[in-house]
Amino acid sequence: MNSVAHEPWFSEKPLKRVMELLNTDGGEGRVAGGAVRNSLMGLPVSDIDIATTLVPTEVVARAERAGIKAVPTGIDHGTVTLVIDGKPFEVTTLRRDVATDGRRAEVAFGTDWQTDAERRDLTINALYARQDGTIIDLVDGLADIETRTVRFIGDASKRIAEDYLRILRFFRFFAHYGAGRPDAEGLKACARAKEKLATLSAERVWSELRKLLAARDPGRALLWMRQSGVLTQVLPETEKWGIDAVPALVATEGAFDWAPDPLLRLAAIVPPDRERIKQMSARLKMSRNEEKFFDQWAAAPEVLAKTADLVFDRMLYRHGPQGLVTRLRLALAQARGKAEGDAEALASAGAYQRLLKRAQQWQKPSFPLNGADVLAAGATPGPQVGEWLAKLEEHWVDGNFKEGRESLLARLQEIRNAP
Repeated sequence: MNSVAHEPWFSEKPLKRVMELLNTDGGEGRVAGGAVRNSLMGLPVSDIDIATTLVPTEVVARAERAGIKAVPTGIDHGTVTLVIDGKPFEVTTLRRDVATDGRRAEVAFGTDWQTDAERRDLTINALYARQDGTIIDLVDGLADIETRTVRFIGDASKRIAEDYLRILRFFRFFAHYGAGRPDAEGLKACARAKEKLATLSAERVWSELRKLLAARDPGRALLWMRQSGVLTQVLPETEKWGIDAVPALVATEGAFDWAPDPLLRLAAIVPPDRERIKQMSARLKMSRNEEKFFDQWAAAPEVLAKTADLVFDRMLYRHGPQGLVTRLRLALAQARGKAEGDAEALASAGAYQRLLKRAQQWQKPSFPLNGADVLAAGATPGPQVGEWLAKLEEHWVDGNFKEGRESLLARLQEIRNAP
């Protein structure tokens, strides 16, 4: 297939307006990269990026004359975002690299499509579609689309040296689009340059890892990352922990219709050591919500399959459901992975599934007393209020939340009168 003209996204009016804007008066614009790649692979298309021979100021001027909103999102690097009917299109001027240092590139604008294609990272990301939908392949990307081969353009080591993040992009695209074994030259080049990943910002590294872990099945990519030493370089926590839990987790996600969760997948391959997890979160500069996810998981106690409901309810009250839900999902996946031919593992999987449902439906019971009740009973304002309240709450939890307000007030008097 050498055209995307029949694709529904290519016929939408907003895109047609952008293409008409760029393909007049000596200018040319082509859809570039991911939209073309995904169409050829039969995958959904979301973002549509466009490459053009026009310089950014001319793109903005044409947009303004046509009444199209233009946002200078990365104008110094040649990118202008055009917005039509609420739909954004990133339009980037053709470029060539003037200088690179492995982290960023100094670029110059140009009009040569071959040069623009060859400065990109992977062959499957360097395909273009003209205004009529015809696909232009300048780097043999179509052949790699057919075989689902993830390959660097030209010399793999040179492409990586231009931006060391391409090491992780190689494995990320293999996770999402690759088949069989990774390209041998690309794999060797990634292994040779892996220590250069330490020169990148934590935010860029974590962003790539998160995208990789969001693949439908990241297992094969993680395996080759481990084989090449790249995984240990970016996630040293996995070195003695391993990635063996991933296949069973992916299978369990499919069985229970769980959405792929990069955080859950990462939890499956690192040890639940609270201090090491804090260090990992800080090193990767995770968001507060991501840090919280991992801290709650690492702080939560292990749940045994034989845990009784009332005991589990007390665990939920004391630790909260979030970390325990993560623990149970991983435990359920592990048990299901062993279940074939193992009656005990099969029974454990059923028990974990029931506990998981209980945790997801759990609502925290309300403790009947508060600080005002303790003060009214004669506690001295200050630490004593919290101490007495904590004793009563612990007693109430140990009794499975059954004791009522009057009984607790009577017990409060006993605490007050104790020598």
